[in-house]
Parts: sequence; structure tokens; C-alpha cells
Amino acid sequence: MIFSGTVILYSQGELNEQQKVFFRNERSLAILLNSDGFGLNFRGAQRSDYLNKHLFEIDLGIFKHPKEYRYSSSYISGGSFVFGKLNTTLFLRGGIGHQHEIFKKADLGGIAIRYFYSAGPVIALYKPIYYKVLYPVSSTMYGIKVEKFTTAITVPEEIYSKASFSKGLNEIKVMPGLYAKGGFNFEYSKQDKVIHAVEIGCQINAFPKEIPIMANTNNKALFFSLFVSYRFGVIIDPLDPESNKFSNFFRRKKNN
Repeated sequence: MIFSGTVILYSQGELNEQQKVFFRNERSLAILLNSDGFGLNFRGAQRSDYLNKHLFEIDLGIFKHPKEYRYSSSYISGGSFVFGKLNTTLFLRGGIGHQHEIFKKADLGGIAIRYFYSAGPVIALYKPIYYKVLYPVSSTMYGIKVEKFTTAITVPEEIYSKASFSKGLNEIKVMPGLYAKGGFNFEYSKQDKVIHAVEIGCQINAFPKEIPIMANTNNKALFFSLFVSYRFGVIIDPLDPESNKFSNFFRRKKNN
């Protein structure tokens, strides 16, 4: 009889632990570094069971071409620019996905390992870049005209600087596409209500046609890249709304 009671108490403890974890959802932000750019990510994670979560996320970032090389103007008051760049290209994407915990933390000083994947629509927004281009007025004088890059500009020394970013905003073009990504999450926070994690993985953004980022080089419609990110966020516990106050997230617990 005593042995039987012990087994029942242990099982109930395991059940309570799973019930407690089940309601622990997440909200987090991440700084992304991709092999073809960089960006920011917002993610919400809703538990579906003890080890699994449904994900929804929004990304905002910049695509960069592997042939981009930044020059510093050879003129005193000139700025830096990427020679031959046609467009500044941003991406905005939103998707849903799944996360599964492979290894659970043994304690708050440990590391939890999860894999995740997500997919959804992506929109590329690309704006033409204007340059301040030098042109000869006489044998000893040069003037400046603001124009887009053309193949008639053959060397960086013909460019004085890049024009204002606002130039060309009325010419923004939009191209829809699809994306998918997956990777591993290593969560190592020492606080129960706070998330600190590093993620690594790969992703692909696919568009119906090439995005013209650079002149005189191969542009592409498929953007495949590796990424690493630092993620930070909080645990949202609907069973304990008082603990969800922002002021409590980084407060150390007092020892009893």
C-alpha cells in the first residue's frame, strides 16, 4: 500500500510539470545575420503540447549581392558608395512554422536544444539608387549631375558620392515571392521568465524573376543563405498574469 501511494505521487508530479510547461508561451525578437544580408525578426510561439510549439513570425531585412564592394570617395567631401549598385532591396516576410524540443534543460544553467522550421510569403521592395556623377564642363572644371548608375560610368572615380536616400522613393517596386527556413535553437537563459538563445540554420527566398541589385553582374531570383541570430524575449504565462509584468522579467528571485 505504501509503495503504491509513492508511485501515485510521483506520477502526479510529472503531470503537474507538464501542465505548467504547457501554458508557457513565448514572445521574442532576434537580430539576424545572413550570408546575403541582415535583418530583424519577431516571433510568437504557442505550445501545442509538452515538447512542441506553433510559431508565427515577421521578418524585416536587407538583401545584399555577393559582388557588392564599398568604395570611399576620393574627394574630400564625398561619401562612400557601392560601385555598380542599381537598387537597395528590402524584404518583408511573414510565416508560420513549428518548433520541437530535442533536449530539455536539466536546470536553469543548462541548454535546451530545439529544431524549428517556418515558411510563408515574402515581399521584396527595391528602390533605385541615385549617384552624384561628375561630368566635364571644361578642361579644368567638372560639374555634378544626379542620376542612376549606367554602364557609361566605367570607374568609381567618376562618382562624387551617393545621392540622398529619399531620391527615388517614388520609384519603389514590389515583387512577391515565397520563403522557407529551418534551423536549430540553443536556449541558455539562467532566468525562468527570460529567453536568451542563439539560432543557426539556412533559408531560401524565391521570386518569379531576378531582382536587379547590381549592374554588369548576375542577379538572381533565388536567394539561398545561411544565418545565425541572437534571440531574446519573454515567457508569457496566462496562469500567472501578475508575473507577466515587464518589471518582473529581469527581477531576481529572492531566496527563501
